[in-house]
Amino acid sequence: MRSTRTRSPRARARLAWAATLPLVAGALALGAPAADAAGHDGGRHALQGTKPLWATRQADQGATAAATAVSARVYLAGRDAKGLADYARAVSDPHSAAYGKYLSPAQVRARYGATHDQIAKVTDWLERSGLKVTGTTNRYLAVKGDAAAAERAFATDLHNYRKAGHTYHAPSTTASAPASLAGAVLTVTGLDNAPKLAKHHSGELPPPEGVFRNSGPFSSYYGSRTAKKLPPAYGSRAPYAIKGYTGKQLRAAYGAKKWTGKGVTVAITDAYASPTIAQDAARYAARNGDPRYRSGQISQVLPKDYTHIEECGAAGWYGEETLDVEAVHAVAPDSDIVYVGGASCMDDDLLDSLGKIVDGHLADIVSNSWGDIEANETPDVAAAYDQIFQQGAVQGIGFYFSSGDNGDEVANTGTKQVDTPANSAWVTAVGGTSLAVGKHDAYQWETGWGTQKAVLAKDGSSWAGFPGTFNGGAGGGTSKTVPQPFYQRGVVPDGLSNVALKGAMRTVPDIAAVADPNTGFLVGQTQTLPDGSLGYDEYRIGGTSLAAPVIAGVQALAQQARHGVAIGFANPAIYQRYGTAAYHDVTDHPLGAGRDLAVARVDYVNGTDDAKGTTTSLRSLGKDSSLHAGVGYDDVTGVGSPGAGYVTSYRP
Repeated sequence: MRSTRTRSPRARARLAWAATLPLVAGALALGAPAADAAGHDGGRHALQGTKPLWATRQADQGATAAATAVSARVYLAGRDAKGLADYARAVSDPHSAAYGKYLSPAQVRARYGATHDQIAKVTDWLERSGLKVTGTTNRYLAVKGDAAAAERAFATDLHNYRKAGHTYHAPSTTASAPASLAGAVLTVTGLDNAPKLAKHHSGELPPPEGVFRNSGPFSSYYGSRTAKKLPPAYGSRAPYAIKGYTGKQLRAAYGAKKWTGKGVTVAITDAYASPTIAQDAARYAARNGDPRYRSGQISQVLPKDYTHIEECGAAGWYGEETLDVEAVHAVAPDSDIVYVGGASCMDDDLLDSLGKIVDGHLADIVSNSWGDIEANETPDVAAAYDQIFQQGAVQGIGFYFSSGDNGDEVANTGTKQVDTPANSAWVTAVGGTSLAVGKHDAYQWETGWGTQKAVLAKDGSSWAGFPGTFNGGAGGGTSKTVPQPFYQRGVVPDGLSNVALKGAMRTVPDIAAVADPNTGFLVGQTQTLPDGSLGYDEYRIGGTSLAAPVIAGVQALAQQARHGVAIGFANPAIYQRYGTAAYHDVTDHPLGAGRDLAVARVDYVNGTDDAKGTTTSLRSLGKDSSLHAGVGYDDVTGVGSPGAGYVTSYRP
């Protein structure tokens, strides 16, 4: 799972706004008219979340120079923001009379989009303040200007603040819009510039990253090869990690049966674009038993130029696209795939990618293997995302986001929290499992994905520090900012959903699939070899970056089973099936209480070959930080993973 940050000048590396926003209602809260601390006139409506928490009095370094350059986006609320949220819920709820009565993009714009008059008035306000409108869409206005003009427009003073040893500018008070535009302006992003981002780069992308290879020995299916010469663990000898599951094994595990995703289009968003995706995907399919791609089955929608190439690690995103494309095709081999690449890994560019899918209705199912920690999200950005997700829901488009790869995030950040945008009430958050597929592609069991790693002792007689330290696991837990959505009521236990002083909140994830890299998916990709040349290689990979496209592929099968009728925003339907044979109820001890599981794994020290030797470790399964997969809903796997009856449960 890749992380994101916002486009210049504002970055997401900051704490979430303390006030809880009604994200389920879908609109940013607007405060009552009042004069601000800087002495600007009253008659304003506050745009909550625009003053970051790190902009404190103690960190204040004084006023920002009036000539300082500022770039921002003013997001438009449209003509009926509440109506959009209400209809998004109704059209997605199987118990609603409006269920499945989707609108076209044109109908959405006509019913809920910003009016020409709203756009004209917002443009006039910004230009009269001294800002230059550099771009206008049906969703936002991009503006540039100096700090003085931004201060006039948004009735706040920009100050310089010290943050993590650096100085950034930010609003000293919450930004606001004129009272007369309260119904037109959703929010503004970009009034702070933390952190300072890389300058614009050329559109030329770098070559692929250095090659990564798995060392053997391997199991061809779970348990096919036991590590007989290694120390026992949990009362038995562990099997070697699999070489990597393929489509045939995943389809069998998740009840694909005869369904192939025919007639369904799956969109994938990531940043940048792999220059070898077409040839890699075709070669992988041919080598691993997947059907050949039809002419035009894969298409790409790419930006004219790429930015922030070095900062985002552009070449590292090639593997994300490759994994997503190959995993979707492996599970739903007849579905069409459209890849919509972002110009960078920043929020503005990823929002643009999502917007292209919604505005053009490029697909009904959207897989997204990227995100950030909730502490780095602010309500202004959350509102911009939720508006797109709600528009998608109204059109019958469902968004699937990986839940994260660091468990409860304590080991990663020191704070227990969930990831975003998976925390949105309007997306399907996909958690992760460790998957055992046995001989003849038979599903054996799953645990919640959570790994502890212990290395082989120098004398080879034991596992040093057994069972070892936390080594990664599916993201999950309870949001501190998003209230509990209606579809989780009565399913998510109060002990998981309740947050002190806030009540029931959004709990992550919703559903799960294979994610553990020790029981992961075999992927094929062109990489840079040690001698500098390019070459195709296959290796095992995992993470909730795998789980998200696997679930997207399963949803394509389910939509085909539904005679092609769009599932749309799937969470109400997913929770409606809770407790039925549609799911594997995943627990951390599928073989019984006290029966722990592990695999043995051998890796090249240099990640490429045995020039520097190998290292042997034991990976214990079902040990996800403070999170646990238990009977019923849990914060590692949600309602569970798709069972043998999941796809067919969508048949009319």
